Amino acid sequence: MKIVNDTFSCGMRTIVAQPEGVCSQVIELKLFGDEIAEVNFYGGCIGNLRGIAALCKGRKISDVQERLQGITCGSKSTSCPDQFAQLLKAIQ
Repeated sequence: MKIVNDTFSCGMRTIVAQPEGVCSQVIELKLFGDEIAEVNFYGGCIGNLRGIAALCKGRKISDVQERLQGITCGSKSTSCPDQFAQLLKAIQ
């Protein structure tokens, strides 16, 4: 996981990261305090990732990170949800 941009404007923190070892190429995360305001995945299984994004909206960082960490995809040792959890852990 590589954080490529981390900005703060008008109370909203926006983080852009490049996940590793998965199909999605970019994760864009918007936070308001310790709550996920919005998350977008670019690349990967779009329907599943939109579902994950919708379920994460409005939830606390720690709750989402705990639920998604360790999820694998096929024979890979990680997944898009796991990479998102790693991002959440890295920014706390």
